[in-house]
Amino acid sequence: MPRRVMQGVVVSDKMDKTVTVKVERRVMHPLYKKFIRRSKKYSAHDENNACKVGDVISIRECKPISKNKRWEVLAGDA
Repeated sequence: MPRRVMQGVVVSDKMDKTVTVKVERRVMHPLYKKFIRRSKKYSAHDENNACKVGDVISIRECKPISKNKRWEVLAGDA
């Protein structure tokens, strides 16, 4: 089964080898049929501490690294 890949913006890089990435998606409202933005934050593993706040990066699903980390930064983006 292929691993999921998502694109988002780095909102925090204060942790060691970890970044917090905000991923936005557009969802249609069931009644008003208007597109609204929903966002979620993911903790992703950044091996080289290369990502900074504001960077647009891609993250890929991986095996659990810690309690909250199940994503890794793709090598080409960092």
